Amino acid sequence: MGVAVIIELLGNKGDPISYNVADGTAIAKGELVKLADNRTIVTSASGLCGGVAAAEKVANDGQTQIACYTNGIFDLLNSNAAAIGVGVPVIMDGANTISVSANGDAELGKCFGFALAAAAKNATEEVRVLI
Repeated sequence: MGVAVIIELLGNKGDPISYNVADGTAIAKGELVKLADNRTIVTSASGLCGGVAAAEKVANDGQTQIACYTNGIFDLLNSNAAAIGVGVPVIMDGANTISVSANGDAELGKCFGFALAAAAKNATEEVRVLI
């Protein structure tokens, strides 16, 4: 699975937030993005999740803004070595993958949602994203 699959957008059509993005950055629609400095997002395998890209961003297309969904239900891939249980908080852990949060992740702002169903290793399951 390459990107998050939208199951249901909640709130105001997914409550998209407009972020800054470097012109040279390429982002696929549905990609989990990392929140960086100055309300800027970057592609990353881990870190503070800024949301799910609402549209494709082509590198060097002149665009320096992108909207990301922050409120919805998305199919995401479990990259964790163990299953993720229902209701367990999740973090970004690999390119467009999730894993169980560890002690201290919530305090660092890394948790961005929770599992709506159990997900075995390398399985895709619904996650409630709320950033």
